Amino acid sequence: MHGQAGVGKSSLVRQWEIFAREQGAVTAYLDDDAHSVIEAMESISVQFARQGVALKRFDKKLALYYQQCYEEEAVAGARLGDAGGRALDAPTVSSTVAAQVSLAGLGLLPGVGAVAGAIDPQQVARGTDRLRISISDRFRTHSDAQLVLSPLRTLTPVFLADLADAAERRRWMVLFFDVIEQTGPLLNEWLRDVLIADEYGELPNNVLAVLSGQGALEARCWRDHLDLMAEVPLDVFTEEEARRLLAARGVVSEEVVQVVLQLTGRLPVLVDTLAQNRPQSVNEIDDPSDTAVERFLKWISDVQQRDIARSCSLPLHLDEDIYRTMALEAQADQYSWLRNLPFVSGPPGRSRYHDVVRASMIRLHRTQSPARWRQQQNDLADVYRQRCRTCESALPFNAYWDDAGWRENKLHETYHRLCSNPAGALPDSLHEVVLASEHGVAVVRRWAQLLLQAGHDADGPALTGWGQRISTASAEPDEASSIIAVLTELMSASELPTEGRALAYTLRANERRAARHYDEALDDYATALALVPGLCRAFTGIGETQRLAGRYEQALASFTRALDIIPDDIDSITLRGFTYLLMGRNEEALADYNRAIEIGPDRSWPIASRGETYRVMGRYSEALIDLTHALELSPNYAWPRASRGEVYWRLGRYDVALADLDRAIGNRSDDGFLYFRRGDIYRAMGRFSDALADFTRALELNPQDAWILCRRGDTFRAMGHYGDALTDLSRAIEQKTENGWFHLRYAIVLQLLDRAEAHHHLQRAVDIFSRKASVSGAGMVHARGNLVVVHCAAQAWDKADEELERFLACTPSTSRIIEALNDLNDLQRS
Repeated sequence: MHGQAGVGKSSLVRQWEIFAREQGAVTAYLDDDAHSVIEAMESISVQFARQGVALKRFDKKLALYYQQCYEEEAVAGARLGDAGGRALDAPTVSSTVAAQVSLAGLGLLPGVGAVAGAIDPQQVARGTDRLRISISDRFRTHSDAQLVLSPLRTLTPVFLADLADAAERRRWMVLFFDVIEQTGPLLNEWLRDVLIADEYGELPNNVLAVLSGQGALEARCWRDHLDLMAEVPLDVFTEEEARRLLAARGVVSEEVVQVVLQLTGRLPVLVDTLAQNRPQSVNEIDDPSDTAVERFLKWISDVQQRDIARSCSLPLHLDEDIYRTMALEAQADQYSWLRNLPFVSGPPGRSRYHDVVRASMIRLHRTQSPARWRQQQNDLADVYRQRCRTCESALPFNAYWDDAGWRENKLHETYHRLCSNPAGALPDSLHEVVLASEHGVAVVRRWAQLLLQAGHDADGPALTGWGQRISTASAEPDEASSIIAVLTELMSASELPTEGRALAYTLRANERRAARHYDEALDDYATALALVPGLCRAFTGIGETQRLAGRYEQALASFTRALDIIPDDIDSITLRGFTYLLMGRNEEALADYNRAIEIGPDRSWPIASRGETYRVMGRYSEALIDLTHALELSPNYAWPRASRGEVYWRLGRYDVALADLDRAIGNRSDDGFLYFRRGDIYRAMGRFSDALADFTRALELNPQDAWILCRRGDTFRAMGHYGDALTDLSRAIEQKTENGWFHLRYAIVLQLLDRAEAHHHLQRAVDIFSRKASVSGAGMVHARGNLVVVHCAAQAWDKADEELERFLACTPSTSRIIEALNDLNDLQRS
């Protein structure tokens, strides 16, 4: 259904929804309050639940998605490795980027493949590589990566499966998507794939969709499927229809009818507004040159009520508190009266004027009384500023932008400041867009829409221009490209304050670092520091870039410089501790983690990181204390639970280790890493069939994981299935040719088969580990331990004895010694 604003589309949609429910249908209604596909699915699930139809599997999966997106920042604190400065994964993950989540945009725009001639294919390829590299470095669980990077691919099939199950129990299911002209860019391709294409499977035939908007559906998306649709165009009333409505309201005087027709242009919402007041004579609607607003309110005899009705058009949305801000004391209790006006709709806490009526009224305000317009806009901005402060009182300082309620209030405050003083408020508003870019492209788009709306309402062409530029920049095919494009656009804004420009360079540097474009990132950080020499975040970003590039000493110096500026910056402290850990300087890593925990005792990330450091050092009792504490603070934090299970495994407490893994898998049955870790425990217990089942399941979830292939190959070898073992291990080597461990395991199987090429793979392992042993750091200790095992496998006893002396001279941790002993024991069994 399509037609211009005011023709009655939403009214008709609501009538259809009532009719559908009378026919036994389960319904859901969505309008422009849905800002992404995931929000749309969530809204449908919530509305269905109210009608007794629960989409349980989808709700559970959605909860996991939100947890994975925000767990790091809510539990572990803000992290500086991504576009938004979110919480870093645990040090053991060797993360190259921080949580690249807040993904209202990444993966949420279906079908955003390269458009011919519009997108550089190499750019798309770099973006894809960047995400793959980021995930492999950052996440301990591969299903987490899939859920975060491709939420539609993961969530939509579960949503549709639940929908199909529910459709078997109900006569009809009808989904109403109103104002599709606003939500179409987000929903069109997903709706097409769900309703018509077989991208996610087929829906039952008793599931219908109604799409309503101002224009016809986008031809590019829908033109091949028009035969499956029923089109309902709506237009303004014909003169006969307008006369019939007026007559039904008792308005039959030809003179009065002519004035109404002239004033309204036969737009249904306006005809109905005037008709409800039942004018009976021309004298009641004299002076036809009056504005449309005066005509709408002509029949409200109370002057104060008329003034309130005009004033309440200023907010984007209304609730009773906002109403009381606009109303005089005598009318403070008349909110219900206002909501019953024909051009006001929506629930009590989020009522809104019809767009056509509101546009007329705010133009009247702005032109008739500019001083009062500015004062009322400032008063409304102050109300929303106070609401922001109320939210802030319950939030950590660095969590304001993560809170949806705070963002909504900030959005409205900024809108009213812009309406009051477009030129004066623009610099701060553009700075807010920079801050918004840390929290996903969907948040950026909300601010772009805000600038467009304020520009239209306040007649501010500069606001409209920036809204359009930011909207265009944010339309890149992936989250990272969109954020970089927006930040680059903002850097050219003469209105942007120096601090905002420095932050924009810092955030763009974070994005470039995440893509492993280290030199470009360092250039951006340098520019940021040239603008604001004491910018702590830039020094921290430089340190993380140098760490990722393997320049650990330089990274330490940069983190220390950041801490000279802000001594209690937990991110810099924890990242420096991680760098110490990578360098094998465990005591210094512990010192930094202790300091971070002292500053933020309720943050799980430093606590879990310290626990992992204790595990690496073989201090298992202390590791258990920290990992358990981290789980007490965040029971669903997957990484410390898996790490704790590994500690129990190393202690030989297999039953307790399995209990940790069983519980985790029970909550997250699609997490391949958990199956992988449990398979390791089963294998250590000699339960090879169980281990094989877990490794196979892990591979189903993560088909390209070379380590899972290696473990399954080892399990096949332990079971005497040498052919299967060679197949898996050769596939692992193909994926990671420079992994000495894979060559060693492959050689062991070849030795069991008396095949001469075993020597070649043993030598490859020696060469790879020897190179790594020549580089100082924690990797050197591991490489020397592995060389002991490789030389034993080759029965080169003198070399093994020499390498053992070198290994022990490095003072390896207890856990590393235990790993070497386990490897030798496994080799002896072979």
